[in-house]
Amino acid sequence: MKLNIRLLLLSATLFFTYSISFAIPKSGPEDGPIGTLTGTVTDKADGKPIIAATISIPDIRTGTITDVNGHYTINHLPKGVYLVQVSYLGYATFNQRIDFTKTTTLDIKLQISSIETGEVVITGVSKATEIKRDPVPMVAIGKNYIDQHSASGNVIDEIANLPGVSAVTTGPNISKPFIHGLGYNRVVTAEDGIRQEGQQWGDEHGIEVDQNSIDRVEVIKGPASLTFGSDAIGGVVNLITSPPVPDGKILGSVSEVYGTNNGLFNSSFRLQGNNNGFVWGTQISEKLAKDYQNPHDGRDYATNFNEKDARVVIGLNKSWGSTYLNASLFDDLQAIPDGSRDSLTRQFTQQITDADVTRTIVPESVLNSYAIPVLHQHVQLYRIYDNSNIVLGSGNLFVNLGYQYSHRREFTHPEDALTPGLNLELHTYTYDVKYDFDIGKGYETTFGVNGMDQNNALGYGTDFPIPAYHQFDIGPFFVVKKSFGKLDLSGGARYDTRSFSGQAAYLDTTNSFYPKLYTGPNPSTAPNVTQQFAALNKTFSGVSGSFGATYNFSDQFLLKGNIARGFRAPSIAELSANGADPGSQIYHVGNSDFKPEFSLQSDLGAFLTLPNVSASIELFDNSIQNYIFQEQLLDANGNPQRVNPDGSPNPNGIYSKFGYVQSKARIDGGEFYLDIHPLPWLHFENSMTITYGTNLGNGGRVPDSLKYLPFIPPLHTHSELRGTFAKGFGSFKNAYAFFGLDHYNAQDRFFAAYGTETYTAGYNLLSAGIGANLVNAAGKKVIELFIEGTNLANVSYQSNMSRLKYFDNAAVPAGVQPGMFNMGRNISFKVVVPFDLSPHAKPTPGS
Repeated sequence: MKLNIRLLLLSATLFFTYSISFAIPKSGPEDGPIGTLTGTVTDKADGKPIIAATISIPDIRTGTITDVNGHYTINHLPKGVYLVQVSYLGYATFNQRIDFTKTTTLDIKLQISSIETGEVVITGVSKATEIKRDPVPMVAIGKNYIDQHSASGNVIDEIANLPGVSAVTTGPNISKPFIHGLGYNRVVTAEDGIRQEGQQWGDEHGIEVDQNSIDRVEVIKGPASLTFGSDAIGGVVNLITSPPVPDGKILGSVSEVYGTNNGLFNSSFRLQGNNNGFVWGTQISEKLAKDYQNPHDGRDYATNFNEKDARVVIGLNKSWGSTYLNASLFDDLQAIPDGSRDSLTRQFTQQITDADVTRTIVPESVLNSYAIPVLHQHVQLYRIYDNSNIVLGSGNLFVNLGYQYSHRREFTHPEDALTPGLNLELHTYTYDVKYDFDIGKGYETTFGVNGMDQNNALGYGTDFPIPAYHQFDIGPFFVVKKSFGKLDLSGGARYDTRSFSGQAAYLDTTNSFYPKLYTGPNPSTAPNVTQQFAALNKTFSGVSGSFGATYNFSDQFLLKGNIARGFRAPSIAELSANGADPGSQIYHVGNSDFKPEFSLQSDLGAFLTLPNVSASIELFDNSIQNYIFQEQLLDANGNPQRVNPDGSPNPNGIYSKFGYVQSKARIDGGEFYLDIHPLPWLHFENSMTITYGTNLGNGGRVPDSLKYLPFIPPLHTHSELRGTFAKGFGSFKNAYAFFGLDHYNAQDRFFAAYGTETYTAGYNLLSAGIGANLVNAAGKKVIELFIEGTNLANVSYQSNMSRLKYFDNAAVPAGVQPGMFNMGRNISFKVVVPFDLSPHAKPTPGS
């Protein structure tokens, strides 16, 4: 409650301050020559104005919408050539590069089209680029897609159905992105281009971002993004917050999502303003849910959560460029499941003592409650960052600086609710400076350097899976892009260096349930003191590069090809882990002798766009040297090791003991897409994703049980019949309805050795959705409505990408499928109420 009050006061103060700024008359000279772009947007067929068409300039994060006459004006445009995008539902997107020093008027005629083309990305490129013209495999989704998939529990689940993308999950609010079978520290997740840092090595460590603040997601598939450095060997997920509102506007919205399965309430308030290029905004959200349910388990104990988020932004968007200062808070209370059951009834049980000799059955009142249990995580991420784009000479200087403080606590002592088990404090400073310019004859060039400085501290606790350490990254890079008529070429290289300095640590184990860090003078002679971590000093360096081409045979058909070399230094967990991680139910063991990973990925794609059909084929092959993964460790009898929190053997211990290993690997596969439009308003979309992961070992024959890599998604097909009705029905505009089927093959290509993974049966999931905008007599949007149903057949299934599949008792009765099952039927209802607090222009005399 105190947090909510503080956030509300902060938002009210911000709103009051900036409302006053709108009322104060401005005087004095402007800050330099002001570029202006104005014009009208009309229907090419009948010449009528298109109302509320979106005009955006992605590189400088500015734009506007057309008025009732189809007219628009954008002020404070910098010198230079930028891509201008104009879009409206039901029309082909307009993209054109405009020189603002030569063009001040641009009238656009949009053509009705059932084919969605012209998607633009800003991630990993020198300037905003159409996806179809960039050789690097990418995919992007916008606000409409996000709103229509509101049943997803978090922002990563919202993209997990995209071709080539999946997620490892630990319940509905913890998901980590996987791209082409690679995840964890191999995928960089960024917010507005600032990499997110919050213990990515952990299985149960989700992405600490408010899903309500994200209006767009761009995904780079593979190591070809040279602007993000080590850890982007699998790709990049860039979560992009809402752009500034048009000049002279104060706009906001209140949204609410309710999910029937786990009683989810997801509430959010947004308010943004723009006064003569001075922009500001704030957003406050809260999300809470009970334990989710399915036909097999009933309610799955300890999958409930309560998340609070807040963010503010202030900035300037002027003719010299732009700068945006962002600050945000993520605060999540998340129950910790372990899947333990009563041996007779298979009802869920709960730990009640540290000794854990007996457990009690969880009562229905607890399963159906929003109350967070004693055993839970408390994850906080404080973030402040600045994105600046400054016109400098003949180019643009981009400066992105950020600071993050991640505080992760896992409370695992049922008899002492205030003492955390895990307690990690991670401080990260990120820097990214690059200069984008044209070196002549159309060679778009970017030179830059980026990296981070990171410190991890061990707070007061009783579990210590990784040491305190200092890490420093630096990586200079360059990217060049050039078009030769129908041929687009791009390429570049970078050199990364990462240094680790891990601190030695000793534990006082006098109380075996509550070990603590020993800080005395002589750990080698002190009684009941053991070494947990040895000192570590490591430096890793590597070169990465990319070269690709796109050939546009015509506006309807093109081919892409790209080859990229990736580099990734081992993470601190892979090098030094030695301890229990309560949230993952794993005791981790690292290896300080690991070498860095290097990959070589080839991509080839073909894209066809016809009036009533669009199709694509994208294939990839990725060979990885020194691939690092975890495998279950065995005891002296050849059985999977179970241990106590201190690592001592116990056949009934709550932790499985896993060690990191390294070998050669290969991941290959592809994505196939077909979209048929039998009618202008009707889409029949089909996609298929295939990913194969093979463990090549370190020489010699690889046993069948070691043949495949862990956490590789099975073959996945998605078919969807969708109707879109831009003109709507009466007062309901921009209406849509869809019905979908997702098929997942059985995963029989799994890492079976030592019981690390098990066979996963195939399954089919049905989904459907409907929505529209309710408008008033003047055509102004009053309410946005979205309804989505997932797993409508209420199928009991387990995803091989769900870690809860392995949460159960150490011994499970014969004939019983172990583990927790995924969520059953869920219907979500989302309502968005927009509002406009913009000051109205005073009428002129005689009007």
